[in-house]
Order: sequence, then structure tokens, then C-alpha cells
Amino acid sequence: MGLDILLQTEIETAFSLEDFDKFSLSREFCNLMCRKDVVEHESELDQIGKITNVDISCFYLMETYPDEDYIEDCLEFAETEAEKEQILAEAKIAKKAIEGNIDLVLQTLHQLLEKLAKIDNLPNLLLPTEFDTLNSKYYFSDFTINKGKGYIDNNFGHDLRNFQRFVANAKSKGNQTVWFTYG
Repeated sequence: MGLDILLQTEIETAFSLEDFDKFSLSREFCNLMCRKDVVEHESELDQIGKITNVDISCFYLMETYPDEDYIEDCLEFAETEAEKEQILAEAKIAKKAIEGNIDLVLQTLHQLLEKLAKIDNLPNLLLPTEFDTLNSKYYFSDFTINKGKGYIDNNFGHDLRNFQRFVANAKSKGNQTVWFTYG
């Protein structure tokens, strides 16, 4: 068992279990998103943003979206009416910050996929770390090849293609906002 990262939208986007491998993000991608709080130097994702000259900040904003379950949990522990109002006000601000982000996320994914496909040696361009939970040499290698099974053993390229596929499919179903949840 471990922590997973899931993509969510305002209109439920149901996928069959057969399609899970086409739309899911790997545990390594989850680790990648959490690295900014783990490594002492610049995280791998931030380094990739600089290497490609692509603003990846929309991915970090996707982590801040408070879904209804999170809000309910917070409200349950609020001791006063003022605390409840504060929780709701903060949730409203956080939601507004990424509302309608789907086109920006798609554009960011497109730029990353296009630019990273031209880089042969991405693992060698990233700063080494003593705490390599990603297995960076594997995860960032062979960007244009889907190395894993859609969830297990994905590489970064595979995860970004699954991410893009999910977001494009969600947009085609009328969604305008996409965010991450962890579970």
C-alpha cells in the first residue's frame, strides 16, 4: 500500500476498469509531485520546467483544490461558526484559483510532451539526490516509449501521456477544471 495521485474533475468522468491503464498516473508520478517538499535542492519537476522552459506551476495549483470530502472533513472539526466560515471562504478562494484550468493544463502537457521528446538524456540533466524514491535513471529515461503497464513501472513520458489523455477526455465531456487528489 502507498499513496496514489488521482485526477478529478467537476463532472464525474467514468472510465471502465479496462481503461484504467490509459488514464492513471503511477505511484512514481505521485512521488514526483511530492518531491518539492523532500529534496533539499530544486525538485525534479521544477528542474524539468526550467530545462524545457515550460511553466509547470499549474500542476502545483492542482494540488490545492479542496474537494467536497476535504471541506466536509474540515468543517467537522471546526469548533466555532467563525472557523466554519473561514474554511468555506478559503475553499472558495482555492477553487477560484484553478477554476477553468483545463485548457492551461492541456497546453502545459502538450508543451512538455513536445519538448521532452527531443531530449535524449533527461536523467543526466537532473541533479542527483541522495533520496531517490523515483528511481530517476529509469523513470526519466526513454521518454517517448511507454515502458510500464499504465500504472506499474510507468516512466515519466508514459505518465504525461496518460495525464494528457485523461484531461483531453475530460474536456470532451464538458469539464472545465481538473485537479489532483491523493489517496
